Amino acid sequence: MGRTYIVEETVGQYLSNINLQGKAFVSGLLIGQCSSQKDYIILATRTPPKEEQNENLKHQQKAKLDNLDEEWATEHANQVSRMLPGGLLVLGVFIITTLEMGNDFQNALRRLVFAMEKSMNKRRLWNFTEEEISERVTLHICSSTKKIFCRTYDIHDPKSSAKPADWKYQNGLSTSWLSLECIVHINIHIPLSTTSVSYTLEKNTKNGLAHWAKQIENGVYLINGQVKDEDGDLLEGQKKSRGNVQATSHSFDVRVLTQLLLNSDHRSTATVQICSGSVNLKGAVKCRAYIHSNKPKVKDAVQAMKRDILNTVADRCEMLFEDLLLNEIPEKKDSEKEFHILPHRVFIPIPGSTVMLCDYKFGDESAEEMRDHFIEMLDHMIQIEDLEIAEEINTACMSYSVNTEASLDNTDDEQPKQPIKATVILKIQQNIGVIAAVAVAVLAAGISFHYFSD
Repeated sequence: MGRTYIVEETVGQYLSNINLQGKAFVSGLLIGQCSSQKDYIILATRTPPKEEQNENLKHQQKAKLDNLDEEWATEHANQVSRMLPGGLLVLGVFIITTLEMGNDFQNALRRLVFAMEKSMNKRRLWNFTEEEISERVTLHICSSTKKIFCRTYDIHDPKSSAKPADWKYQNGLSTSWLSLECIVHINIHIPLSTTSVSYTLEKNTKNGLAHWAKQIENGVYLINGQVKDEDGDLLEGQKKSRGNVQATSHSFDVRVLTQLLLNSDHRSTATVQICSGSVNLKGAVKCRAYIHSNKPKVKDAVQAMKRDILNTVADRCEMLFEDLLLNEIPEKKDSEKEFHILPHRVFIPIPGSTVMLCDYKFGDESAEEMRDHFIEMLDHMIQIEDLEIAEEINTACMSYSVNTEASLDNTDDEQPKQPIKATVILKIQQNIGVIAAVAVAVLAAGISFHYFSD
């Protein structure tokens, strides 16, 4: 028996309103959430055309779907995945074709699904569990007959064949979601060993974040101040009305304890690294995750929150490196410290939904630019006044030197006030020949800590 996709009714309206305008096809992304019983699709967004595609419609009319630009579509998927809070994923692709091209789509869609998933997976600090659904959906719509062909592929099996799936519309699906919110204070120190000197700073930073990611994965998560049984119902104890839980307005406060608890038989160890520098990330980030209200489990909610924490920090670092490369900012040799401000998070509502997506804003970007980027990536209109500035950027000095450090705010140990102070500074230490002793000791309470000394 194939998968069942419960789809927000407005998604169907969006797809039916897409006009090919002389093109052979239009493709895009399907966004939603997987569950053990069924999957939910709450948003569809067409992939924006390249400029040269707009200039040559006649050529595209004769093109075959085998010539679908996988690289362009995959980059769109990467950009959109940054805009998704915890719990939401790019679950597949859709393609709308003319009647004449209806039989040409299958191989192109299959390649596209696997290419997208491979690309997005490279950027993640986390891995899918064995229990999670590994099927991704392809939706083919014939513009002439309006017939729908829904199939799935197992992304863990490169040889998997298409399986039929059910595509069912449901009104009001986007209002049946629970939100989880938390503020995470981070202070990450990443030594750059001399053995990795041939790696790019971006790769070294991502490798260093992998250690922090393990702490987040192994952390203790308090939901509304309580540690809940991971197999329990997230809505247990909530008030009911006429047999239904009033879940549409529920928001849960999450606190993260990142101490790494070790077994009593774990021996303390120490390693010595010769470092050429280090990266420091420090500050507070606003995190948000969503889970559908149909029998939500605690473990699914916690997992969604973990992944949002990991995604938002990794994405900001990646965006900074892209910005530095794009603007070709040279290294300054005559100063001691190098500071870079990472982008801060802005939440954006999906029209008619309780779910909010997000985007990232550098200090010099205007609200109009944020709105235009959202429209370009997600093909949905929003108003500037709907932008929720979750984190407030502060000024920071910019200089270069033999030292480098990264910070998310400048509030030190003070608790952030709303909106969160989220000046993320990258201060890259480049102390050639500095020896960092990384000692892992076990305290009486069973908590491990990392110590770095010059």
